[in-house]
Amino acid sequence: MEAAMGLMRRMPPKHTETALSALLSLLPDHSSDLLSQVDQPLQILRDVESGKEFILCEYNRDADSYRSPWSNKYHPSLEDAPYPSPELRQIEIEANDIFAIYCDQYYEGGISSVYLWEDDAKDGFVACFLIKKEGPKMGQARRGNMKEGAWEAIHVIEVSGEDDGMAHYCLTSTVMLSMTTKDDSSGSFNLSGSIRRQMNMNLSVSEGHLCNMGKMIEEMESKLRNSLDQVYFGKTQEMVCTLRPPAELLQMRMPN
Repeated sequence: MEAAMGLMRRMPPKHTETALSALLSLLPDHSSDLLSQVDQPLQILRDVESGKEFILCEYNRDADSYRSPWSNKYHPSLEDAPYPSPELRQIEIEANDIFAIYCDQYYEGGISSVYLWEDDAKDGFVACFLIKKEGPKMGQARRGNMKEGAWEAIHVIEVSGEDDGMAHYCLTSTVMLSMTTKDDSSGSFNLSGSIRRQMNMNLSVSEGHLCNMGKMIEEMESKLRNSLDQVYFGKTQEMVCTLRPPAELLQMRMPN
């Protein structure tokens, strides 16, 4: 199991589904652990009733059906399916409306979905915030060399029961980034990977759970973007410049 998780951490996001399927056939006894710990690329489905798209994941799935956060119905329809309580459903509706605005302001579009469910073990609830933003197609990017790309974020927050006006929040965030460019001078280039971080905070519930969760997600995403910029883009640029230094640098090193 440890070797399998180490392999999945090094697997490009677009190959995660294929690699996970192979590991499930090799380790059937650990299927539940693999499915709960390995984050797969997010898929999208359209809610026929509301006309809006929503994100599919393990947190809104029951059997082979997925619950839409907009209509609160399963697609395809499913009998005796689990639903959040009326109180949580109201928070879920508000969270989806607010998070759609957040997604539009920070990502200039994309698709977002929020799901909530009870956590009886901790006398609280769990919330899952999802974002999927696909990059512009070939020829539509600012520099015109983006072939395909995607930013997928999964934020899971465990909220414990309130005590003296305070609640404990445990946020686990995963970001999967994939990007492919194609240019006549440099050829094809692929950059992909994932990063996961966790944050724990005790916050007052005077402003509401939704406000606290939003602040934590905003702070976490800022940290993840900086980490991706330093680890992936910064390190890649360093290696490329070392292996293939720019022409200006060559002229400085080599005399005429």
